[in-house]
Amino acid sequence: MSMNRLCALTGAEFPLFAFSHCRDVVAAVSRAGGFGVLGATRFTPEQLEEELAWIDAHVDGAPYGVDVLVPELVDPRVRELADNRSRAKAIDPSYQGFVNSVLGAHDIVPETQMPILAERMGITPENGLALMEVAFRHPIRLIANALGVAPASMITEGRRRGVPVAALVGAKEHAIRQAEAGVDIIVAQGTEAGGHCGEVSTLVLVPEVVRALEKAGHDIPVLAAGGIMTGGQMAGMMAAGAQGAWTGSVWLATPEAETSEAFREKMVAARSRDTVRSRSRTGKPARQLNTPWHEAWDAPDGPGSLPMPLMGMVSEPAFARIEREAAAGNAKARELVSYFVGQGVGLVDQVRSSRQVVQDFREEFIDAVTGLASIAGIE
Repeated sequence: MSMNRLCALTGAEFPLFAFSHCRDVVAAVSRAGGFGVLGATRFTPEQLEEELAWIDAHVDGAPYGVDVLVPELVDPRVRELADNRSRAKAIDPSYQGFVNSVLGAHDIVPETQMPILAERMGITPENGLALMEVAFRHPIRLIANALGVAPASMITEGRRRGVPVAALVGAKEHAIRQAEAGVDIIVAQGTEAGGHCGEVSTLVLVPEVVRALEKAGHDIPVLAAGGIMTGGQMAGMMAAGAQGAWTGSVWLATPEAETSEAFREKMVAARSRDTVRSRSRTGKPARQLNTPWHEAWDAPDGPGSLPMPLMGMVSEPAFARIEREAAAGNAKARELVSYFVGQGVGLVDQVRSSRQVVQDFREEFIDAVTGLASIAGIE
């Protein structure tokens, strides 16, 4: 296909960007002509170094990127808590009691003490910046940030190294702020998306962001994100002004993904209405597969969520136990198996390899564009 602006900026052959926490997905997508982006948040800097060294060795010189989370706004209640031990101490024991009650109702034996996450784990500005430093030591062709305006150090370093900086937004005013800060690519992510997302649908948000940027005089390419599971949807978003697609959930149903077999089975069975936008995993609104965990935490008589990163310190050890129990054959624990996934889960009807997903996107994209051209009388 002819070169578009995002392909020119990043070296991608086809402007299908694949966000994944799994290095195997990232490498497979980039080798297949898409553009893999490794989500770095769940790694320590040392682990990220290992992951990126592996990608460098397995990507056959194809371009790839890294996504880090450097939250712009930090809850004042946790600003002074500098390490995971002090953060764990600040969490009222009743939260672990509530975890035990939810897990106990699903035949999972309670743990009296909340496990403390390894140091350098958790979504905090300092952790995000440390991961960013590791990323820039590798031949990345893109660095992305979510949860607020990309930090000045990321934009400065990106410019110095010729690495474009992308930023995720959920509203047109956020896109303008990012453009004014100097980012190179805007990812307009609708509420359908998995993970942290806003409240506006992709179909409305993408043209709104494109129009707002043009009106404000910012010549910045936009990637469409949120619910995009097919090449036809990708073509539709590009017809609406986007330069490509940023995808996440579709890769969770691949054998290479970090997801468990139990979760992949649940994805295939799920309807688009089976997701929920909840604070009960990270402390900020994030879309995930709805389970009794979310119903318990979000109920009127539930304890309510803690601010980021404290909520993750409560939820992540619990979800690790849920996965272990489900894998060991605990049928009730399987009911609680969940992960960040978008409304596009309703379009997942099978598990496919990452390479096959890229191939299917290309073919569906060409079919959609050809079909539109024929309607318009263009040969």
